[in-house]
Amino acid sequence: MELISQHAKKIMEGCKERAWDAGLQFQDESLEYIVTNRDFVQLSPKNMIPTLYDYWVQDVEVLKEQGQYELYPNNPYETVINTRPPISYYNDNNPDWLNVMIFYHVLGHIDFFQNNLYFRHTWDYDFASKALSDKRLIAKLRSEKGRWVDYIIEFSRSIDNLVGYFDLLSSYTTKPEKLTRLDYYFDVFLQEDKEHSISRYVSEIESYNTFMRDYPDDYQNHFLDRVKSKYAEFESHYKKAVKARKAKNQKLDLLQFLMAHSDFLNREENKWMLSVIEMVRSTSLYFQPQIRTKILNEGWASYWHETLFLQDDRIRGHEVDYGVINAKVTSMPRVGLNPYALGMRLFYYLEEMTNKGKISYAYQRLHNLQNREQFDSKTCLGRDYIFSIRENYCDAMFINTFIDQDFVDLHKLFVVDKRLNKQRMTWEYYVKSRKAEHYKKMVADSLYHPPAVKIDVDDDGTLVINHIFEGKPLHRDYIGGSLMGIEFLWGRKVVLFTHEPDPVKTEDAAPDIPEEVESRELVWKRVKYTMAEKKLARRVID
Repeated sequence: MELISQHAKKIMEGCKERAWDAGLQFQDESLEYIVTNRDFVQLSPKNMIPTLYDYWVQDVEVLKEQGQYELYPNNPYETVINTRPPISYYNDNNPDWLNVMIFYHVLGHIDFFQNNLYFRHTWDYDFASKALSDKRLIAKLRSEKGRWVDYIIEFSRSIDNLVGYFDLLSSYTTKPEKLTRLDYYFDVFLQEDKEHSISRYVSEIESYNTFMRDYPDDYQNHFLDRVKSKYAEFESHYKKAVKARKAKNQKLDLLQFLMAHSDFLNREENKWMLSVIEMVRSTSLYFQPQIRTKILNEGWASYWHETLFLQDDRIRGHEVDYGVINAKVTSMPRVGLNPYALGMRLFYYLEEMTNKGKISYAYQRLHNLQNREQFDSKTCLGRDYIFSIRENYCDAMFINTFIDQDFVDLHKLFVVDKRLNKQRMTWEYYVKSRKAEHYKKMVADSLYHPPAVKIDVDDDGTLVINHIFEGKPLHRDYIGGSLMGIEFLWGRKVVLFTHEPDPVKTEDAAPDIPEEVESRELVWKRVKYTMAEKKLARRVID
């Protein structure tokens, strides 16, 4: 792995100028490396972050990737990571003109990382440097604690999809109302701590009004000085109330809850585990927005590599080569989903619709097909609109808001299913639906959506995890290992409540339901999971 040549760097700096002129916004500094296919195989398990902590699963993934590469040799073109400065990698097999095209794609990603609000918590620090610090800490702990470090990493990673990502984002936009000393004095201290009579309470209000008249410029501080001289314990009570209110307003995810309330983890000899768990949690939070914006992010980058490279004179003589590679990246598959293609086409579609004024109530009111096709108010605001989408949307919002029947019809999209041909004993694929609602549901079902849980503690210290059921059961294969890890970190018994389909009643009902029906009625049962002698125990509640 080595930095790109100065000649290539100069070309890429020119690409930045064209991207800025087109409206993209990103910091000037960036790092570009030339890597081999072997480097890609080695870095892929670490999500292309060289400084990420070492873990045995990564070695397994490297061996797996090496085996696949020997069977199916391929040349990955590039990858980019959201660090400060952003780092991008280019295959050493790429010709110069291809690196120019790819760099436009990378600039689209960088613009997305540095402007999309779902990445807000990653703007303030360099994750590569933090990862290096974490890696050194893990190496130090391994030399002292041995294999127990890997156990804690594995137990933490089994539930690192339950981190409070949206709670973290909300902390950047909504600040809890601050409890002032005056509010605490009149609303809490006098009424609850001192339990003064109504007459005493009213006299304090009159005293406060007197200070307002006598000291109009600084009446609050004068009044509070009087309170502190009268009640020496007031300040300490106020600080305790602020701390308690902050703890009440803070929502703890499962990893945070374990770190805060596990007696086992907070023993003096086990406190080193807290730093490992927090490292796993912060790493998961860093990658959360990338998982939740795959279609939007790749679509945005594909839109810009096509838009900017087609206007670049360096495409001359390579139009056919570009067409072949671009088709591989952005073609719409008949079966399956290509996030590059779907995202890019949605951005083009929305830009055109907005330029014609079709993202409006007036257009939505039209029902005549001819009038809808001819509608054009010539607003020419399409580019501004897609920039606002880039800033404010994630995949779930993007898909649910903008995939409509017009878009599905325009690109001839459909939902595919398969059925068994009993005569030939082969699977047959067929078009199941061409409706936008069904296509939208198919895409939405493929999106990342971790389970939501509610955490409680019983009187006997049992940790109770209630899965907030949303129509999707948990993966039963992973429940045993996850519960075992949580029970180790908690130090006591752990119980999980969830819902699963009743196989008997569901199978009884299934033959009577025709294949054309979109969703079959499943009979869901509430299920309780516990660990008994390191074995998973399952019991149906109702």
